Amino acid sequence: MHAIQQQYWAVRDYLSPVLKESKFKEHGRITPEEFVAAGDFLSYKFPVWTWEKGDASKARDYLPAEKQYLVTRGVPCLRRATSLAYTDADEDAERLLSFGDSSGAADEWVETHAGRGATVDSAANPGEIDDIPDLDGDGLASAMADVSIVSETGATVGETPDLDDIPDMEEEGLEDGEDEATAAPVVPKAGGVIDASQVGVANGNLLQVRTYDVMITYDKYYQTPRIWLLGYDENRTTLTPSQIFQDISADHALKTVTIEAFPHSSTLQAASVHPCKHASVMKKVIERMNAGVVEEQLAARKNSGKHQDKDGKKKWGFGRKGGKEEGVKSAGEEDEVEGMRVDFYLVVFLKFIASIVPTIEVDSTTAF
Repeated sequence: MHAIQQQYWAVRDYLSPVLKESKFKEHGRITPEEFVAAGDFLSYKFPVWTWEKGDASKARDYLPAEKQYLVTRGVPCLRRATSLAYTDADEDAERLLSFGDSSGAADEWVETHAGRGATVDSAANPGEIDDIPDLDGDGLASAMADVSIVSETGATVGETPDLDDIPDMEEEGLEDGEDEATAAPVVPKAGGVIDASQVGVANGNLLQVRTYDVMITYDKYYQTPRIWLLGYDENRTTLTPSQIFQDISADHALKTVTIEAFPHSSTLQAASVHPCKHASVMKKVIERMNAGVVEEQLAARKNSGKHQDKDGKKKWGFGRKGGKEEGVKSAGEEDEVEGMRVDFYLVVFLKFIASIVPTIEVDSTTAF
C-alpha cells in the first residue's frame, strides 16, 4: 500500500505545474528560482549548507543541474525529544523558589520538571559528588597519622634502595604490558577507510551523541521547501525509523513525519516532514517578520533625513512642476519599502523546522 501511495505522489508531482509567479508573502509559496536564490543566500551566510546535484537520473529540470538540493552533515542531537515533553505530572511538580538579597528584596522563580530524576544521557547531570572533608589543622594531622609509604622491597621512604634491587625492564618483560593510552594508533586499510570492527563502542561515561544529515529539497506540488533527515548513532550506524522518531516531537512523529524515498536518490530512504502545512505556517511567520522589517526600514528612512541637492537645497520626492495628483503619487511611492526579501525564506524555514525536531540542531542561523 505504501508503494502504491509513493507512485501516486510521484505522478502527482510530475503533472503539477511549475510556479512562475512569486507568492511568498501572499501565500507562503516560492518559485524554483526563489528557492535557488534563498539557497544561495543560506549557503553563503552559513557555509555548513552546500548544494548537491544528486543522482543524474533523478534531476529536476526546473532546477539547475548543480543545485538540486541543499545538505548539511553531522548535525548533533544530544538528547531525545521525549526529555523535553511537559506532562501534567511535571506541571504538578512545579516549585516556587525565592532568592533574597541583603536589601531584603526577593526574586521569585518557578522551577519546572522538579519531580524528574537525573538522566544519564545529559551532559548537565554529571552525577552526585561527595563533600570534600575539611583537612585544615588537626583534621589534616589525624588523617595523615596512619599513612606510611613502603616500597615493594620493604624499604621506607627515608631509606635509599639498593640499585641492584631495581628490576630491568628488558629482563622482567615490562615493555610487553604497555598501556592502551600509549598503544599505536589504528592504521586504516587501503583507501583510507577504517573497518567497523576497529571502532570501539562508546564507554558508559561518555556522552553518546547522535548526528544527522539534513537535506532541503523543493516540492513542486506544494511549492515549498521540504526537509529530510538521515540519522546516525555515535558509531556512524544508520538509525532505524523507531530511533529517528525518538528525536521528533510527539505531536509530529508518525503523523507529519514519515519515512519516504528521497527524491534525488534511487536507493535512499529518509525521514521527511510532510510539507502540506508549510505554506500556511510560513505565510503567518513571514507576515509577522515582514511587519517588523517594514517598521525598521521606515524608521531608518526617517532618521536619514531629507535628501539635499548639489546646491544644498532640500530635494523633495516630487517635482514642483507636476500636478497635485502627480505629487501625491510620488510621495506615496517614496513611502513604499521593500520589506522582507525572499532570500531570507530558508532562514525563517529552518526556525520553523526547529520546533518539529527540537533536539536536532538544524537551525544554524540562531546568531542571524
